[in-house]
Amino acid sequence: MSVQQQNLSPTQEIYKKISKFVPEAEWKIHAPLIEKINKIKKEKNAIILAHNYQTPEIYHGVADISADSLALAVEASKTKADKIIMCGVHFMAETAKLMCPEKKVFLPDMQAGCSLSNSITGEDVKLLKQKFPGVPVVSYVNTSADVKAETDVCCTSANAVKVVESLNVDKVIFLPDQYLADYVAKNTKVKIISWKGTCIVHEQFTGKEIEEIKAENPGIKIIAHPECPPDVIAASDFAGSTSGMIDYVKNKQPKKVMLVTECSMSDNVEADNPNVSFIKPCNLCPYMKKINLKKILNCLENETNEIILDSKTIEAARKSVIRMTEIGR
Repeated sequence: MSVQQQNLSPTQEIYKKISKFVPEAEWKIHAPLIEKINKIKKEKNAIILAHNYQTPEIYHGVADISADSLALAVEASKTKADKIIMCGVHFMAETAKLMCPEKKVFLPDMQAGCSLSNSITGEDVKLLKQKFPGVPVVSYVNTSADVKAETDVCCTSANAVKVVESLNVDKVIFLPDQYLADYVAKNTKVKIISWKGTCIVHEQFTGKEIEEIKAENPGIKIIAHPECPPDVIAASDFAGSTSGMIDYVKNKQPKKVMLVTECSMSDNVEADNPNVSFIKPCNLCPYMKKINLKKILNCLENETNEIILDSKTIEAARKSVIRMTEIGR
């Protein structure tokens, strides 16, 4: 008897949607965990927020809100839940805590970090501010709370250009992704002072690879993330944020597409757009993949890995995040 023929309600419909990406053998393990997680989160008035890079069984199975960094920050501020489980990486959990400091925020694995966030510290930002006195600091949301505390306003890849131009200055310090900084510099007249941080997922792609994929797949649409190197963006048909990439596929429904980003995002977008054929990248984020159903369940049951920030950091860092959400996309 196949998994789809078994009485797996309410998980049966979930599996129908993601069966292409999750083998039956794995689903037999996932299904009872999903049922238990969805039961306990209601009992504890907890909400599960999941980033687009989470695996399909998390993204489609237990997440109450699945979105990019900006949307997750906004949803964290609006939730009436007592507890927030962030299925993402550490800076995202910190950001959720900044948005609602009165709530308990948990991260299923404290080792779920980020190469971008790790590339810069609050002390680094202080030194930059000394070197460029009076120049406002725009920090990508992919940064620690310590960095956000030294920041004038945060941004995401969705609103980076809009945030920079909202300051009405001729020069900004833009941290920490060098490729996103390059992308912003090409789309604004504001002078960008950048940092040498990179995303270990997006920096692996090359323009040559994109050209080869286009040659092998006539008519394919290549959609790149701004964290990719400039030659990748130049070779692509469209460059946009996580939400922008999703909207492109949803609205344009290309016959064949490749999302130049993290693997699981392609799986999740494909599940929502079954009429589109996807050519998959193979760059997994090892940090995002530290989150799994067993860790989420443990986090819910035992309330482990709570995000703790001191009041001084929360007060300073919260301002830059709130300002970002007020500017919007």
